[in-house]
Amino acid sequence: MELDLIGLLLYCVPALVTGAVAFLFFREHVENENNRRNFLMQKELNKNSLPTRLQAYERMSLFLERIKPSKLLLRVQPTSSNKGDYESLLIANIEQEFDHNLAQQIYVTDKCWSITSTAKNATIQMIRKAAISEDVDSADKLRETILKDSIDKRAPSDAALSFIKEEVSEIW
Repeated sequence: MELDLIGLLLYCVPALVTGAVAFLFFREHVENENNRRNFLMQKELNKNSLPTRLQAYERMSLFLERIKPSKLLLRVQPTSSNKGDYESLLIANIEQEFDHNLAQQIYVTDKCWSITSTAKNATIQMIRKAAISEDVDSADKLRETILKDSIDKRAPSDAALSFIKEEVSEIW
C-alpha cells in the first residue's frame, strides 16, 4: 500500500510540475498575444485617426490666424462709423469663427482646446478694451487703436499657434 502511494507520487509530481510549467507558458503566450492584438488595433486606429486629428489642428491654426487682430481688421470692414457697431461686428465675427470650429475639440487635446478658447477670449478682451478707451470715438479710430495694440504686443493667438505647432510635432 505504501509502495503504491510512493509510486503514484513519483508519477504525479512530474506531471504536476510539467502541467504548471505548461500553464505558465500558456498564460504568458495568451497575455503576449493580447498585447500584440491591442498594439495592432491601436496602431490601426492611429493610422486612421491621425489625418483627422491633423486636420483639426489645421482648422484650429486657421481659426487662430483669422482672429489675429491685424488680419481680422483687414477682413472685417466697418459698416458705419459707430465704434460700438464695429466692436460688435468684430466680436460676432470671432464668435462665428469659433462656433464654426466647435466640433474640432473632439480631435484635439483638452489643453489645446483650452488654450485656443483663451486666445479667443483674450482677443475679444483686447477689442473691448480698445473700444472703451476715451480716445476712441469712431470705428476707424477703433481699428487704428487695435492695430497699434497688436503691433506693440504679441497677439493672443500667436501663443496658441506656438502651442499647436509644438503639440503637432509630438504626434507626428
